[in-house]
Amino acid sequence: MEADSRLVLPLAALFTAFFVAPLVVLLLLSLHGDIAMRGWTLGNYVKFFSDPFSYSILIDTLLLGVKATLVCLLFGYPVAWLCARAGARWQSVLVFLVILPILTSVVVRTFSWIVILGRQGLLNQIVMGLGLSNEPLRLLYTEIGVVMVLAQVQMPLMVLPILTVLSKLDPNLGDASRVLGAGEWRTFFRITLPLSMPGIIAGCILTYAASVTAFVTQTLIGGARLIYMPLDIYQQAVGANNWPFAAALSIIFMVTVMIVVGVLGAIGRRSEIHGRA
Repeated sequence: MEADSRLVLPLAALFTAFFVAPLVVLLLLSLHGDIAMRGWTLGNYVKFFSDPFSYSILIDTLLLGVKATLVCLLFGYPVAWLCARAGARWQSVLVFLVILPILTSVVVRTFSWIVILGRQGLLNQIVMGLGLSNEPLRLLYTEIGVVMVLAQVQMPLMVLPILTVLSKLDPNLGDASRVLGAGEWRTFFRITLPLSMPGIIAGCILTYAASVTAFVTQTLIGGARLIYMPLDIYQQAVGANNWPFAAALSIIFMVTVMIVVGVLGAIGRRSEIHGRA
């Protein structure tokens, strides 16, 4: 046991050095009035909560994560279901297509979406070519555009956990349900969906956390008109050179996201217990 503990020490030291220590420094910086850390103050937190614009940015960011996660779930679940039902050969192909975007830089993918969503982009050309609109749709630098791109960029984080759970489901459960007279939809809503909830919750947690912190995608697709927490933190630190306030924003943002993730995790544990029961 002591030998095993010694093996863990390097990992614990690495975790402390590269994760815990920066957070401690960030917290300490947020409790000072300047970067030199002279004097203790809660002024940065008071400034945030007394400014409606600041916490409206936080609310907008949290809601953006919810919207992107819901879109990911709406399209990701059918993809995961299709992968789980496919044969071994086709499943490998489909899984490769799902993870392929991860192998590409997020900057490259985001710039590709700028080309697609622009006024003269591919999507507008298709819409106008089909006669669905007489003028280009305004998708770039809008929240709709940001949600669309976030959903595509984070899609693998939703599909893979759901696929893992669906692949482990006993097919005899569905067969027994159909033998007893239940249709496909009833079988899905009464058996498949409840049993796949752990995968759904895991996918939602990963997708939500990645979406609300996606600085590159939010900034490039949303532009300067849409300000979310990652961009606000960057502007306070680099633009305004107000590092203590940027640190306070980071702490508030991190704690808020952790609360949301904790709530989702609690829902996932309850659904797992209910599924076993």
